[in-house]
Amino acid sequence: MGETGERAGQICRHFPPAGLLNYFDALTLIRPSWRRAVIRSSTCSRRATLTSSAASVAALTLTLSTALAAQRPRPGQANDIRPSIPLAGAALPFDSAAFTGVRWRELGPYRGGRSVSVTGNPQRPNEFWLGTTGGGVFKSVNGGESWAPVTDKYFGGTIGAIAVAPSAPDVVYVGGGEYPLRGNVSHGDGVWKTTDGGKTWTYMGLKETRQIGDIVVNPTNPDLVYVGALGHVWAPNAERGVFRSKDGGKTWEKILFRNDSTGVVDLVMDPNNPNVLYAGFWQAGRTPWLLVSGGAGSGIYKSTSGLRDRG
Repeated sequence: MGETGERAGQICRHFPPAGLLNYFDALTLIRPSWRRAVIRSSTCSRRATLTSSAASVAALTLTLSTALAAQRPRPGQANDIRPSIPLAGAALPFDSAAFTGVRWRELGPYRGGRSVSVTGNPQRPNEFWLGTTGGGVFKSVNGGESWAPVTDKYFGGTIGAIAVAPSAPDVVYVGGGEYPLRGNVSHGDGVWKTTDGGKTWTYMGLKETRQIGDIVVNPTNPDLVYVGALGHVWAPNAERGVFRSKDGGKTWEKILFRNDSTGVVDLVMDPNNPNVLYAGFWQAGRTPWLLVSGGAGSGIYKSTSGLRDRG
């Protein structure tokens, strides 16, 4: 029967035809010849009345994994750009061709206006939060199929940043004020926080930051949070730079500051070391007829101790 025929027979014995269509794409990625053999296999026809079970799926997975592990490169494979299926735990290089067929599509919502802030929930893959510049915060629990406003009873307007606490999926921080300086840019009123997934919100201060560019939460401590503030757009002010709270936003300390015309538009935490942070500063401001962008205060700062040090 040959290797292809034997492998097709194994797949058919382990999995009924009713469910084979779900695995055709996976078979094509592994070996296209298997797919053709599975379709032609008389074994599949004889088992058309069977139903799948958890044991059948597990056996199929074991069969495919064993085949992948034993598969060796063949002539011509170096030019094969089809996506590969890496083995669990294997340290394989990322195949950039794997997503060549991905296409973007609009998910809404259609009443929030433009947006500069969106985030997912690390513990809930179908949950997303969207900050708008005209309608507050929206939330989706089904991967963007539908959205609902969750801040209307508490605050609204323009949103500059949203951050979900990685270790506490119901804890979310929201910073007001979009940071792109358009001619009709509008400000926010500081930081808001929910501890119940958006059902209720509490105001946490930093009102005079006006435009908040980013928020970062410690991966293991939801009360340790950093806010990057751009500050006032139309005039200099001191409430800008990087702020830190160790008590969930009840109190704040300004731990990094450049000058009264320069603020923060980006904060990045090293995923392997939460004490390593990067802060992007932008010296910028507006008048009704002019945008001032760039200056001596602009630049990138790094901390290796939670932004106690600057370098």
